[in-house]
Amino acid sequence: MRVGIMTKEWPPQVYGGAGVHVVNLVENLRPLADVVVQCFGPQRPDALSYQVPTELLGANPVLETLGIDLAMIQGSGEVDVVHSHTWYANFAGHVASLLYNIPHVMTAHSLEPLRPWKAEQLGGGYRVSSWVEATAYDSADAIIAVSEGMRADVLTHYNRVDPDRVHVVYNGINTDEYRPDTNTDLIEPLGVPTNRPYVAFLGRITRQKGIQHLLAATEFFNVDVVLVLCASSPDTPEMGVEVAAAVAELRAQRGTESVVWIEQQLSRPAVRQLLTNAVTFICPSIYEPQGIVNLEAMACETAVVASAVGGIPEVVVDGETGILVEYQVENEQQFQRSLAEAVNSLVADPTRATGMGIAGRARAEADFSWSAIAEQTLKVYQGVLQS
Repeated sequence: MRVGIMTKEWPPQVYGGAGVHVVNLVENLRPLADVVVQCFGPQRPDALSYQVPTELLGANPVLETLGIDLAMIQGSGEVDVVHSHTWYANFAGHVASLLYNIPHVMTAHSLEPLRPWKAEQLGGGYRVSSWVEATAYDSADAIIAVSEGMRADVLTHYNRVDPDRVHVVYNGINTDEYRPDTNTDLIEPLGVPTNRPYVAFLGRITRQKGIQHLLAATEFFNVDVVLVLCASSPDTPEMGVEVAAAVAELRAQRGTESVVWIEQQLSRPAVRQLLTNAVTFICPSIYEPQGIVNLEAMACETAVVASAVGGIPEVVVDGETGILVEYQVENEQQFQRSLAEAVNSLVADPTRATGMGIAGRARAEADFSWSAIAEQTLKVYQGVLQS
């Protein structure tokens, strides 16, 4: 079987959970099938890469994306099945399926209808990306959802999709790469405190990740608790300014050392140390199909405080591997206070936090291996080829 994987992200340009998923999936699929990766960006030795056509440089980002997709389609005629990831590649997968009469499988990492804030970033392009996604979902031979919550969202928002076409295959975690590391030599130079309890956040500066709620919640953290904010790549310049202003206000209220803001992308060894030495990892997302970063924290034996949205409750077991907080759209201040209360409770009871971390590591090892996920994905390919 020859599989064509279509993705925006591929090393070294991996910045989100979908990219992490693709990299690990491909690594574990290659022993099972002949895999060809098509991606955005400069040439790589292990993938076919495509850049924005010259005549579309500087156009709306959605037009740039569709230009790359057309080039991808041209190069995808010699595979048995195409598998696209995110709306960035869904158009390529859909049209390749029509053009070459091959099955199209797509993985649902997120849904455009549930990310209305993308209109801030894409303008009218958001309506185009939504059309691309809806068309692909309606027509795909199979849809892989990364959680039961994601599957429910697909069937709710794309009600013409046959439920039998939607399969749940979770995101996974490499527990060899993400493991406890109590050393601090890589994080001390970044300003991460070793003499005070700290809470870690890793993610993009986007409304989806609930970063505005985290910064508001930090006001209610116990006085000795430090927020280590590893956040960059704002969706818009305005969001970057908004976060900078909130951080400055927190430092003015709680002291300059109360927030450590790391704006560069960390190496994996540094991430391991950052997560391992935190009292808790915090994930205040308002929308999260599953959330690989929670698995990363769990694999580093770190307790998780997270919002109970999307697929997060399928990963974080409330009271066992962390604490889940209900996201209240109608009462966001209560949500913020509840996040802080959960953090403060674990800071006050480090034995409980340690126990949750140990349980989280055990769960990551037992239930979320990438080898099993690759085998489940291969079965989806076999199903569409036989139908």
